[in-house]
Amino acid sequence: MQKLLFDRNQLKLFPNLPGVYIMKSGDGSILYVGKAKALQKRIRQYFLPQGDGREVIPYLIAKVVAIDTIVVSSEKEALLLENTLIKKHKPHYNVLLKDDKAYIALRINENEKWPYVSIFRYKGNLAPNATYFGPYTSADSARKTLDLLHKLFPLRQCSDSEFARRTRPCILYDMKQCIAPCVNRCTKDEYDTLVKRTIKFLQGKDKEVLKELYEEMKKASDGLDFENAAKVYKMIKHIERTLEGQNVFKIAGVDTDVIALYRQGDEVLLTQLIFRLGKLNGSLDFHFSNVVENDQELMEAFLLQHYQDRLDIPKEILIGSSLAEDNLKAIAEILSKEKRNLHLLVPKRGSKKNLVEMAYANAEANFKKKEGDLALREKVLLEMQERLKLSRYPRRIECFDNSNFSGTEVVSALASFYEGKKDSSRYRRYKIKERVESDDYAAMQEVLSRRFKRAKAEDDFPDLLIVDGGKSHLKIALKVLLELNILGAIDVVALAKEQGRHDKGATQELIYLPGIKDPIVLSARSKVLFLLQNIRDEAHRFAISYQRVRRSKTFFTKKKR
Repeated sequence: MQKLLFDRNQLKLFPNLPGVYIMKSGDGSILYVGKAKALQKRIRQYFLPQGDGREVIPYLIAKVVAIDTIVVSSEKEALLLENTLIKKHKPHYNVLLKDDKAYIALRINENEKWPYVSIFRYKGNLAPNATYFGPYTSADSARKTLDLLHKLFPLRQCSDSEFARRTRPCILYDMKQCIAPCVNRCTKDEYDTLVKRTIKFLQGKDKEVLKELYEEMKKASDGLDFENAAKVYKMIKHIERTLEGQNVFKIAGVDTDVIALYRQGDEVLLTQLIFRLGKLNGSLDFHFSNVVENDQELMEAFLLQHYQDRLDIPKEILIGSSLAEDNLKAIAEILSKEKRNLHLLVPKRGSKKNLVEMAYANAEANFKKKEGDLALREKVLLEMQERLKLSRYPRRIECFDNSNFSGTEVVSALASFYEGKKDSSRYRRYKIKERVESDDYAAMQEVLSRRFKRAKAEDDFPDLLIVDGGKSHLKIALKVLLELNILGAIDVVALAKEQGRHDKGATQELIYLPGIKDPIVLSARSKVLFLLQNIRDEAHRFAISYQRVRRSKTFFTKKKR
């Protein structure tokens, strides 16, 4: 048995009062922070010969040299102090929530003259000057909802600066996904009506929206405005089909989070199911390793770390671990916001118990499978959207690169990525038709014009266009999109090595963004940069392979002559 560094004779010196204990190593670093109703009794449990059954405890105790205590007057104070110390010192053996989950909400600022719906990424704190709907636990679910809203309620989608520059409707007007307030194709009252219906739809007031639309359709029909009546009828049917397809699990009434954990040894996965407006919005998983806390202590720590500083706390939280009644009440009081009481429950029966069991089943299932690479790719794409200031989630990315042989046999290639992975079925090769010789800009302009004329005709746009080159290549791309009147429909960036080379000797990658003078330089270890390089290099490889094919054909043709 390993000799303990801590003098067990000191155990009798600890008070049997509520408070927090702090276990330290020989160099003074904090190993673990815990709370107790009776400090001496709780600390003694760590040094019992049989321990308390937790596998990691012997490893912790073997490193403990000193234990400090802080006495407080109540369980509530102990909970708060423990949480504060864990966040401050980040002890190795405490559960510390690294909550880097991509919380996503839909946001509408009704204080703007022409409000619009946008996807907003946050980590719990929401600004009070707008209305938010969510959270959505993935960019995909939020994007699908936003795409549906654009079809049902065609509000503007462009930025304020682009809105101010508009002199004619963009392609979204022709696609019936915007009513073009930028050029006065609608009245303010018409636009405000759409905004109100969008908000009602997001609030789950589907029947109220349909009732208004039926009344509007009847009024138009009675006034012999059959064209407008037909438009409203089409919108009604679209909404009704959407509602029929919502086969989501429903609960009554209040916004609710359901939390359960699954454990194997000192490995724990905690699942949070999110219900909003009676519908299951999604779920989040939190994985913890080397867990010292028992299930009750872990649940307490999670609740305080996850919810304490958040503005979007639900009205009800159902949990699958029994907590002491005093602790349950204290946590509920801590998390309750002004004029809004939180109900923290451990259901024993009925439908709420069934929800907890469903959360547990999800936790168990997700524990037993490895984290999918899709989740990892989504995280990188969300970071890409943020770092490159993209207006949309870059689900589909296209990249163009040109290649030539001593100024001849000029070709171009398109590489396509979907959800961060190669989509080789959409790769395209282009033989440059105009005689441009070594004019890379002219070749880029030709191939982009050909690609996006077709994209406009077929409504087949990528979310992000990458051009291989510097600021001048970016200007060419923007010029083509502007001439086709699709500038607002696609995000565009240019990627270039610092010295314009494709060899590995170049020290930096430069990312050029529209409207920004200086390029962005990402860390060489950035996953976003790695993906951008992968996409660019794939386009470069594809272009060179096609150029070699063209050169080979030319060689054999000349040889036959």
